[in-house]
Amino acid sequence: MKGRTHAAPLLGVTLLLLLAVSVVIVLGVGSVAVPATEVVGVMARRMWLADGEHVSVLADRIVWELRLPRVLTAAAVGALLAQCGCVLQALTGNDLADPYLLGISSGAAVGAVTAIVLGWSLASGPLGVALSAFVGGLAALALVLALATGRSGALPPTRTILAGVAVGQLAGAFTSFVVMVFGGLSGAREVMTWTLGSFAGVRASGAWLVCSLAVVTFVALVSAVRTLDAFTFGETSARSLGVRVGRARWGLLVGCALATAVTVSVVGPIGFVGLTVPHIVRLITGPGHLMLLPVSGLAGAVLLLWSDTAARSVAPGQEIPVGVITAAIGAPVLVALLRRQARRS
Repeated sequence: MKGRTHAAPLLGVTLLLLLAVSVVIVLGVGSVAVPATEVVGVMARRMWLADGEHVSVLADRIVWELRLPRVLTAAAVGALLAQCGCVLQALTGNDLADPYLLGISSGAAVGAVTAIVLGWSLASGPLGVALSAFVGGLAALALVLALATGRSGALPPTRTILAGVAVGQLAGAFTSFVVMVFGGLSGAREVMTWTLGSFAGVRASGAWLVCSLAVVTFVALVSAVRTLDAFTFGETSARSLGVRVGRARWGLLVGCALATAVTVSVVGPIGFVGLTVPHIVRLITGPGHLMLLPVSGLAGAVLLLWSDTAARSVAPGQEIPVGVITAAIGAPVLVALLRRQARRS
């Protein structure tokens, strides 16, 4: 435990420095390469830290207007998913819980498919797809909670998981039916790309929305650290420590669901980040959420930042959905974690 106490802050500082360096490097990667010195010059000029006379207009537009919103969104979404994964694993007592446990991604996919294929949306264009996905995610959450909640108002972890699986299967069946019957080739391709996640369409407004949400979520979760630590030892222990279990669980679940629904509506569902990152970080920091939450957020930001960079760089001339990259990284890690747990038990 003492080793973990010293390792956690060191890991946090290391990840923070790695994130800063990664942002500078990633902003220069693309079809038009921008040297790191120019990237730093653009950032310094835009933040009024330097005059930036040596910075070209082309580099300024590429770095600040085109790439920075995407980079910020990738980092913020990675942090949000990882931190929500920490919370859901603590609340449900299930190490395999992740931000999409409550059927949010499946419900969001229903909303997106309804907008893309059937044309039923609250607005036109990408905004309509995002709004429809958001509404679909919240509707799926409401259905899962309604199915899982008992007469006493309790929310048993096992029933919640089963309800999430059931709603996810139902939503998946609807999505497949609509795409097969009404979608056509172009609609099926667009839906498939969206359901695997992509940062290609992110603009400044979406970036600031997600970044603001990440800050608010982090502050809210840090204020609930003691409650999360109490849930780590089970519902009975949490109640004995004076935690209002029902109210705390509902508040945290709904908060994480709303945060996840926003990220899904902006960039689509992205799996494995909220599942694997908390596991790996917990091995180093221990179960205490005061260090687990910020370190997991930084690790998730770095992971998704480089996953998105790989998605737009691996295949020249086209972009791979970022969910493919995170699945390729997360699946082997999950298998290794499961094997490790099996050896322990």
